[in-house]
Amino acid sequence: MWSNATERHWQQEADRVMSGMKEWRLQHPRASLREIETALDERFAKMRARMLQDVALASAAARISEAEEAERPRCAQCGGPLESHGEQERTLTTTFNEPIRLERSYATCPVCGTGLFPPR
Repeated sequence: MWSNATERHWQQEADRVMSGMKEWRLQHPRASLREIETALDERFAKMRARMLQDVALASAAARISEAEEAERPRCAQCGGPLESHGEQERTLTTTFNEPIRLERSYATCPVCGTGLFPPR
């Protein structure tokens, strides 16, 4: 699924969240619950974005050309089989306004010409 290096990186991200919150709390000893929640959400958003990016890239859907033809996604418009047209990078923004970069197959439908990135 994902590598040990990815899991180690996630652990490092979690450690940064915890140490960052400890440091923040020392600097803001009278913070309200809302302020604490906001500070925590900001830190979790960064970790969440990294995990989201890693999990999305580990998906079999990330590389159409590596999938068996029967397992490849189909066009949402006409149902035709999608074909890979190389890898492209795209930057998306998460719910918490954190950027993630995805390099995935760009696909088109040879039947109707619809393009799709990333494939679902």
